Amino acid sequence: MSRSPVWHPFTQHGLEEPAPLVERAEGAILYTRDGRRVIDAISSWWVTTHGHCHPRIVAAIAEQAQKLDQLIFAGWTHEPGERLAAELVAMMPAGLPYVFYSDSGSTAVEVALKMALGFWANHAQVGRGEPRHRILVLEHSYHGDTIGAMSVGARGVFNRAYAPLLFDVGTIPFPKAGAEQATLDALVVACAAEQPAAFIVEPLVLGAGGMLVYSPDVLRQMRSICAAHGVLFIADEVMTGWGRTGTLLACEQAGVVPDILCLAKGLTGGSMPLAVTLASEAIYDAHYSQDRSKTFYHSSSYTANPIACAAALANLAIWREEPVLARIAALAERQEAARAMLTDVPGIVNTRVCGTILALDYELGAADAGYLSTLGPRLTAFFRERDLLLRPLGNTAYVMPPYCIATDDLARVSAALADATYL
Repeated sequence: MSRSPVWHPFTQHGLEEPAPLVERAEGAILYTRDGRRVIDAISSWWVTTHGHCHPRIVAAIAEQAQKLDQLIFAGWTHEPGERLAAELVAMMPAGLPYVFYSDSGSTAVEVALKMALGFWANHAQVGRGEPRHRILVLEHSYHGDTIGAMSVGARGVFNRAYAPLLFDVGTIPFPKAGAEQATLDALVVACAAEQPAAFIVEPLVLGAGGMLVYSPDVLRQMRSICAAHGVLFIADEVMTGWGRTGTLLACEQAGVVPDILCLAKGLTGGSMPLAVTLASEAIYDAHYSQDRSKTFYHSSSYTANPIACAAALANLAIWREEPVLARIAALAERQEAARAMLTDVPGIVNTRVCGTILALDYELGAADAGYLSTLGPRLTAFFRERDLLLRPLGNTAYVMPPYCIATDDLARVSAALADATYL
């Protein structure tokens, strides 16, 4: 069999796993070349919120493509970029009045880290204290695959080969149920002793780290500790934003406004690559100067691509004009019902729900648990054979569907999760 020239992400081609060819999609359903109807139960890597090929988003893309497809954003601007920034500022919590565009979750995090370090470097230049360089992170976190984003993620299989490139960080233990105080105490000690520049977290749910869930109260207290010690608080809502945890932002549930907020994935409804990093007045002002050396030096060629911005504007219009939160609430109820059913299935442990996200672990010995569990590939094949797009994290399976998924289709997903215990 001849090999495809495509090198797929997060794929071990030596295992020769099949890659179904998808020709079209609608709502929560993918249609393959060989005639299969596949339920997209993970929103095509957590991006598709309202469903594939949403008519309003598709129309906005088509209209913008005929007017302005691309423009340098350094020193030039365009209407979709200006309008989207204004609408995002109005939609997001007060206190984040500046929007910096990039093109992915990883780069949104890179931008956030550079903003934080630039803040402290520029303050030091005008005699407001020493520059700070240390970044604190939460254990088991994952923030992307570029160098800075890998550096602030958990060390392990994702980045072991690239360790020489990564910078050192301070790690705060994950707030396990019943041990939350140990996390908070460790954060207090680290903030006081290390004088870090920033603390970055995935609010409420750690995604690739195993869909680990912690409480809004812990998030609130972590934010308060950082504020008390003058440590910048970065919220990576690339996955948790746009309704995944039941609210527009996960931070809402804790009444938290970060100093820097990262958004991507659902920003365009999942249709186009686009990311933003929103910053406080203080972060922006630290870079605002007539001294060109204090410029924020970051960009990509496709910063604020007009077509992607048009898609995001359509997404924001859907949020304003359609009952999105009601759909999210209804899906969350169905996910909770599925969790209750799966809790009673032998071989399934640690079922959990956060908004529209359902996750569970298949019970295994410690030696075979984790991301490289031998169960992972078997689960992937099992679900694929049942026309389900599910991508387990080792022996952890999760369901994060588009908000439009049909009740019967979601029930099929839950039934397959239960049946997989026989593998």
